[in-house]
Amino acid sequence: MIHVEHLIKAYPDLERGRFNAVDRISFDAHEGEIYALLGPNGAGKTTVLRILSTVLQPTSGIVVVGGFDVVTQPELVRHQIGYVSTSTAVYDRMTAWEMVAYFGRLYGMDEEELDARIEEIFDRLQMKEIRNVLGAKMSTGMKQKVSIARAIVHDPPVLIFDEATSGLDVLVARALLDTISELRHQGKCIIFSTHIMHEAERLCDRIAIMHRGRILTEGTLAKLRDSHAGEDLEDLFFRLIAEHDRAGEANDPAKLKV
Repeated sequence: MIHVEHLIKAYPDLERGRFNAVDRISFDAHEGEIYALLGPNGAGKTTVLRILSTVLQPTSGIVVVGGFDVVTQPELVRHQIGYVSTSTAVYDRMTAWEMVAYFGRLYGMDEEELDARIEEIFDRLQMKEIRNVLGAKMSTGMKQKVSIARAIVHDPPVLIFDEATSGLDVLVARALLDTISELRHQGKCIIFSTHIMHEAERLCDRIAIMHRGRILTEGTLAKLRDSHAGEDLEDLFFRLIAEHDRAGEANDPAKLKV
């Protein structure tokens, strides 16, 4: 469903001339799978997700979502994806139903199909009690449900969750993770960005550890442990990041002794 090959996203830098926010990464994600991008803030996770969702264009590399190229076929890519983050805006003067219906219409759904789809989603996500609640009066948990509902209203095969549990209380975060797990069982391809170790361990089929724009290692949790002397994910995470930072300092011309 998702193919990323030698992806680079570069920005001009006054000191170095160029900064690679994403630096030659490659990965594939498949139907019925949750693929984690695990890394600290600033690792490049959100940049990757914004490229997948056509918000940003890559500097170079190949990115294909649902069989469509993000550069040459962005409109077709957008019909293949749903995007959820904690920063997704909810309109204060629209009810939960109105917001989800609005996004369904943007995807070209006809009214009869749309009404049936929203009824199904509101039932599945237990949203009927907030059907007529205005965005301005919603709790954080309610807003997150609306964000998920409008991301899946057009039944996309690919779902992108960008730090979606950040700032949520424990109960709301747990409910969100349960919903994501259910979506995987429906055959969705899910990209899940997080910096929270236990989320990746509990939820994800494969994990890529990212730092400073690069993927340091990738695989199932069992494969990562087997290939790294049985280390648990947290120890592996911090060791790889420390090693990558030390290697970067050793190769930085500005820090080499004359």
